[in-house]
Amino acid sequence: MTNLVRDLNPTLARADAGAVLVGRWPLRHTPPMAVTTAWENRPWPEGLVSVNVYVSTDGQDVLVYEQWADEPDGPYSPMGAEPVAYRLYRSGLRENAPVPGCVVIVSVEFDGPDRERQERWVDTVFAALAAETDLHPGGISGHFHTSLDGTRVLNYAEWTDEASHQEALDNSGRGTVGSAPEWLRVLEFPGVRRNEFRRYHLHASLARTGPTGMTG
Repeated sequence: MTNLVRDLNPTLARADAGAVLVGRWPLRHTPPMAVTTAWENRPWPEGLVSVNVYVSTDGQDVLVYEQWADEPDGPYSPMGAEPVAYRLYRSGLRENAPVPGCVVIVSVEFDGPDRERQERWVDTVFAALAAETDLHPGGISGHFHTSLDGTRVLNYAEWTDEASHQEALDNSGRGTVGSAPEWLRVLEFPGVRRNEFRRYHLHASLARTGPTGMTG
């Protein structure tokens, strides 16, 4: 059985989610309601933990973030695009965190597969964050995922609102959420082919009410 819960942000660092599928496509191709309706009207495959659907703040894109016990064996997801498989590598969450009002998805693509490089890039970001003496109060969390094919990193970052994220970028003057010198190591990290972000609002969250079927 499943239970549809709206306006409830998912728990990213949950122990029963060993793999994540993320898909993104234009809103005009497949609206978010089609995704939630499809999952409500079908049996969930073994191992599916949660399905979370987002709409970009500019109203152009739909993003689906699925949590699985393990990487699924087949294309179960009723997505409008081929999903990318990730694992959560590292998370940071501020104390007494408020409810997020905006999710910023940062997508980084490298010039080839290299698992160690993925993790080094994430660790470089955490070093830059640790060097900040006055982080913007709108930042809530960052959940960094490494793709299973070794070519991408995805950061699921929670913010209080869209304006706070934009203000942090503007304050740094170089498109980062902080201004410490260590951010230059992130900007100049070798092998990065693409680094971009989009902002989203949660449309709906579906969670499994029964066992996830996780093994191991």
